[in-house]
Amino acid sequence: MLILLTALVAVSVVSLLIGAGEVGPQRVLGLLLSASDSEAQFIVWELRTPRTLIGIVVGIALGVAGALLQAISRNPLAEPGLLGVSAGAAFAVALALVLGASAATLRISVAQLGALVGCICVLSVARFRGVGNDPVRLVLAGAAFSGLLGSLTSLMLLYDQRAADEIRFWVVGSLAGRRLDDLVAVLPSLLVAAIAVVIMARPLAALALGERAASGLGHHPTLIRWVAVGCVALLVGAATAIAGPIAFVGLVVPFVARAFAGPDIRRTLWFCLPIGPLVVLTADIISRVVVAPSELPLGVLTALCGAPVLIAVVRAKRLPML
Repeated sequence: MLILLTALVAVSVVSLLIGAGEVGPQRVLGLLLSASDSEAQFIVWELRTPRTLIGIVVGIALGVAGALLQAISRNPLAEPGLLGVSAGAAFAVALALVLGASAATLRISVAQLGALVGCICVLSVARFRGVGNDPVRLVLAGAAFSGLLGSLTSLMLLYDQRAADEIRFWVVGSLAGRRLDDLVAVLPSLLVAAIAVVIMARPLAALALGERAASGLGHHPTLIRWVAVGCVALLVGAATAIAGPIAFVGLVVPFVARAFAGPDIRRTLWFCLPIGPLVVLTADIISRVVVAPSELPLGVLTALCGAPVLIAVVRAKRLPML
């Protein structure tokens, strides 16, 4: 954990030093010594600092949401992007933008509502015989749901040209151009989700032993799942509202966290806290420099990096239910 936290601090500093523009590490270091460079001051404090902070929060939210979703579905392939939870939030925000909603708080609430509907659909599919017990089938069902919502979002792009540019910029998933006001707007819902996750950590560990064992220990499996669904909706909705849909973070982060922590969901959740921001910030830094002076959308880069991880998990000789 200490090594991961040190790496997170180092990546955060690199995120402030490196960008797609002309303000490189030397000018940033000069800014720290003297405030005479107004251009560097604006880029570092008004652009890169909010971007780095939002990347940290988005990484934590998506990593923890992925771990929760995998725990309640007992499926190692469960991930907000793969199962349609992020697509539900993205579709809801795109619909709100078409209808003229511009307030950040309204956009966040709509995204969380869309994520909640997506979570309910995921759990409903998981209850079908033969689907919930097969990780690959559940992912295929989620992919179909995501494809449907993606098609509806594309139709809205054709329907409303006025909002098309804003939706197109937002729906690819990126940290560029985000403001601290957006981060402040999602903090209350993230705080509620954090408190709920802390309270639910022990019941989730009991649920991993099976419903009968959890009931024997005095817990209520149905209540545990619904509270976890609410937490996932708050986390994914908030992350999607401020950064757009970013795929595979909720798959990669718990996968790496379990490599450090083992199968215990409580330890996994703790390790998701530094690993999530590490993944998002590293991908964001790469997206700035790989096609400089332009930028590659973060959602595109995470999809390119996360797809091999998904293939590796699926091709594993043993794909256990969690």
